[in-house]
Amino acid sequence: MIFAAGLGTRLKPLTDRMPKALVRVGGEPLLKHVVLKFRDAGFDRIVVNVHHFADQIIDYLNANNNFGIDIRISDERDMLLETGGGLKKAAPLFDSSSPVFIHNVDILSNLDFNKFYGADRKVVCPSCGVPHEMAGATLLVSWRKTKRYLIFNRQQRLVGWVNIEMRQIKSCYEEVRALEPEIQEGDVIDILHRHHLSAFAFSGIHTFSPKLFPLMKDYPDKFPIMDFYLQNADRVAIKGIVDDSLRLLDVGKLDTLDQAESFLIKYGC
Repeated sequence: MIFAAGLGTRLKPLTDRMPKALVRVGGEPLLKHVVLKFRDAGFDRIVVNVHHFADQIIDYLNANNNFGIDIRISDERDMLLETGGGLKKAAPLFDSSSPVFIHNVDILSNLDFNKFYGADRKVVCPSCGVPHEMAGATLLVSWRKTKRYLIFNRQQRLVGWVNIEMRQIKSCYEEVRALEPEIQEGDVIDILHRHHLSAFAFSGIHTFSPKLFPLMKDYPDKFPIMDFYLQNADRVAIKGIVDDSLRLLDVGKLDTLDQAESFLIKYGC
């Protein structure tokens, strides 16, 4: 699934007349770059959600014959549903037997799609050290400086989220939430490490097992997927996949848009 429904407010004034997905980098729309990476990796069905200037995206895909693959539209023109709500609405469009590979339309990277999609989803048991549980979702993460980090335990299982500037923690684990007073006084990353926790930046790229959809039943139509992950991390394993070789550019702002063409050339993505 490609999340392409956003308003693209950080790319104004370009997005006053077009969707973010059709903003061009290296002469081609962002959407085309992501679609071709999926196609070249052997994926034969893609779901694209639409809201802002939805008709432009639909017309663009039709004009290009969907790039020769099965592309299905999840229509959010009535209401922008955010990432969690968008995924929930699109549920009937997915193959229920396979994990959904999710990618934001404004992300460029050197990621090997097949390597990430085929990564080991088993999660190690903290008590016996044996991998026995399959992760319900895998999140592509890496170390880079940012304001917000995901928190993982020694088994690379998601246990929380931290805002470095606000020194705020979100977690469904009481022992992780209990660290908030401590991080008010010191270096957040160092404190997490002392408690055998790691902090990584999320890439906007993840896989999601359709078996998790029942957990969304009581969620509203509109919600962020990260809230869903954080609220259910104690019920189902959410695993971080660390890629130290990952080079990623969020093309969501005008200043990064200026860097995007050289990024494409350098990393061949």
